[in-house]
Amino acid sequence: MGSKARIAKSILPIILAGRKVDQWYVEPFAGGMNSICEVNGNRLANDNHFYLIQMWKELVSGWEPPAVVTRNEYNHIKANKGSYPPYLVGWVGFNCSYSGKWFGGFAGRTGTKTGAIRDYQSEAIKNVMAQSRKLSDCVFSCTSYNQLLIPPESIIYCDPPYKGSTQYFQSFDHSLFWQWVRNVSQQGHKIFVSEYAAPNDFRCIWQKQLASSLSSNGKSGGSIISTEKLFILDG
Repeated sequence: MGSKARIAKSILPIILAGRKVDQWYVEPFAGGMNSICEVNGNRLANDNHFYLIQMWKELVSGWEPPAVVTRNEYNHIKANKGSYPPYLVGWVGFNCSYSGKWFGGFAGRTGTKTGAIRDYQSEAIKNVMAQSRKLSDCVFSCTSYNQLLIPPESIIYCDPPYKGSTQYFQSFDHSLFWQWVRNVSQQGHKIFVSEYAAPNDFRCIWQKQLASSLSSNGKSGGSIISTEKLFILDG
């Protein structure tokens, strides 16, 4: 959900401008790894979703996900998560679900409105495996963003759940997040945030309109135009 694959090439040159040798690049909300997989050097990928991080760790270690997960298997894994390896649960929960939403409905091989056939699981395998090959030296972490131990003077890119958009697997306190960004910025880190809007003491340094299934009005599905923005703390 909220994939940054389409804008990574636009925002990363801004985020990484002036990066020093051996300076850490940190993503507290790494999620689908769409941005961090395009960054070299010292990298820390964190996400608060246990099954997701277990999936990425196993993929980077060489695990190959199942070519096909049936609807019955999907439903059984969803109902019996503790009976399966966490990395498999992570794979099925995200990559075999509609729009990559955590167990948000089975997605397999199906017909589209245009009459074409799409195999969503095969597409997921192709995309995710390509990303995992770029993450072999990445450090993974699973904790809340505000509990994350960040190396000194890091470059931090945050892609949090957007305010007003489809909620992820748990609620998110946006006011607490923005205060954390202020605090971290004052500690000497260089921090950037993707969102549709930000408090008045933040400045937009990049924006672009995109068609998305996750929009600022909270609707999911279809093609809705939203303006992606990149913010920094002003001053």
